[in-house]
Amino acid sequence: MGVEQMLKLAVLDIGSNSIHMILTEIQPDFSYKILDRFKDVPRLGEETFTTGSFSSDAIGKGTEVVRTLATLAHNRGFTWIEAVATSAVREAANGGDLIEAIEHETGIQVRVVTGLEEARLIYLGVRHSMDFGDSNVLIVDVGGGSVELIVGNRHTLLHASSLKLGAIRLNDLYLKKDTSSDALKRLEKAVEAQLKPTLARFKKVGFEKLVGTSGMIGNLAEVMHLQKTGRPLPQLNLASFSVKDVLELENLLLDTPLKRRAEIPGVDPQRADLLLPATIVLRSIMERLDLDGLTVSDKAIREGLLYDFIERHRDGIQAEQEIPNVRRRNVMYLARRCQYEAVHAHHVAKLSLQLFDQTAAIHKMGAREREWLEYAAILHDIGYLINSRQHHKHSYYLIKNSDLAGFTADEIELIANVARYHRRAIPEDDHKTLKDLDPTLREPLSVLGGILRLGDALDRTHFGVIHSLCCSVSPAYLDIALSTTDDAALELWAARDRKDLLAQGLNRTIRFTTTPTHEDPDA
Repeated sequence: MGVEQMLKLAVLDIGSNSIHMILTEIQPDFSYKILDRFKDVPRLGEETFTTGSFSSDAIGKGTEVVRTLATLAHNRGFTWIEAVATSAVREAANGGDLIEAIEHETGIQVRVVTGLEEARLIYLGVRHSMDFGDSNVLIVDVGGGSVELIVGNRHTLLHASSLKLGAIRLNDLYLKKDTSSDALKRLEKAVEAQLKPTLARFKKVGFEKLVGTSGMIGNLAEVMHLQKTGRPLPQLNLASFSVKDVLELENLLLDTPLKRRAEIPGVDPQRADLLLPATIVLRSIMERLDLDGLTVSDKAIREGLLYDFIERHRDGIQAEQEIPNVRRRNVMYLARRCQYEAVHAHHVAKLSLQLFDQTAAIHKMGAREREWLEYAAILHDIGYLINSRQHHKHSYYLIKNSDLAGFTADEIELIANVARYHRRAIPEDDHKTLKDLDPTLREPLSVLGGILRLGDALDRTHFGVIHSLCCSVSPAYLDIALSTTDDAALELWAARDRKDLLAQGLNRTIRFTTTPTHEDPDA
C-alpha cells in the first residue's frame, strides 16, 4: 500500500500549560508513524485557576495557536484533526467561549475531556510504550492544571483519579506572589490533603511499579540526569530516577532564585517557574508510597488519543486504506450498510459500463456521468433492505437521504433517480422523484437509467451468465452481441422487455445476439 493510501491524522492536545500537535500516519496494520510534532506555550491555565475564567487575552492566544497549528496541518494534507482540551478548559467558567472561538476560526470541534477520561487516554498511551509484565503499574502524570493517577495492567485500567495539583495551579495559588517558607508549607499541606486519601485507595488496589509521564516529568528527568552525569539524557522512554534524585533537584530549585532557574542545565525556560511545584508533588507521591524508583514513559495523552481513535474508527480506517477515493468509499459504505448483493451489483456495474463505453459516440457523455452510472449500479438494489416490493423506489429514498459525503446534492439526486428507474416505469414529468432533479440532468437520466435498466436485465437470474457484451452502432441500430456462459434465455427475455428507455435515449433500435463462451464468468 502506498503512502498516499494511508490515513493522515493530526492530534491536538490543548493543555493548561501548552498546546501540542502531532502529525501521524496510520499504517495498514493499525500502528502509526509520527511524522512531526509542534508545540506552543500560551499558558491558558495561568490565572484561570485563581480567577475561575479565561481572560479575553487567553482566549485570543489559545485560538490563534490552534489556528496556526491547523493551518500547518492543512498545508501538509492533514484534514482529519482529533482535538481534546483538558483541565483549564473544563474548569474555566467561560471555557465554552474558547471552544466556540476555535470552531469558528478553524472548524475544529474540540472535545473537552473529564479528568477520568484524561486518565484513561494517558493509560492507553503509556500501556503501548512499555511492558507492564504481569503486574499492576501506577502511572502519574503531572500536568499544568491536574495530576492524573492511574493503576492498570497490560489488559485494563483498574482505578484512576484526577487531582487538582497541576504545576500551574499550585504555582498560581501558592508561589506566584509569595516564595517564602510559609508559602511552601501551605503548598505542601494542600498537596498532602489531596494525596493522603487518594493514595490510600490506590494502595488497596495494589501495584508494584511507578511510571511517570508528561512533559513536566520528562523535563525533570532530563535535569536530574544532567546533574548526575553531566551528559544529556540519551533516551527519555524508560529512563529512571530515585526519590533521592527528586529531593536533590527540589533543593537545587529552592536554592536557586526564580530568575536564575532557567540557567540550570536542562531546564526548559518555559517551565522554569513550574518545576518546583511539580517536584514537590512527585516527591510527595514517592515518599508516601515508599517507592524509591520511577520509570519514565515518553507517551501520554496524545498517543492515547491515537490508540483510542484507531480503536473507535478501525472499520473506517480500513475502508479508507482499501478505498482512498472518498466518493467511492461512501458509496461502498452505504451499499454494505444496506446489505447489498455484491456479486450481482458489481456484475451489473461491469455490464453497464461496457454499454456506456461502447455507446459513447452516440451519447457524448464523459467520466463524470460514467462514475454516476457505476455508483447507481452498485446501489440499485439496496431498497431490498426495506422490502422487495417496489424496491427500486426504496433504493431512491435510501440514496437520496443518505449522507454521501463528496457528492453535490444534484449528483445524489441524479444517482438516486438512475437507480430508481432500473425497473418498472420510465421517467415521466409527473413523477414525484423528478421534482428535485436539475432539468439539465433529465437527458443524462434517460440514457444512464436506460443503460442500468438493460444492465440489470442482462443479469436477471443473478448468475452472471452474460459474461460480456460488444456493441455495434449504425445510424438506425444498436446491435449488442452477448457472450454467454450458460443458458441466457431469461436474460434475453428481460433485456428485450427493458430496452425501450435506452432505445429512446440513444434514438436507436436495439437488437441482441448471443455467442457461447468458455471464459470464467467471475473473471
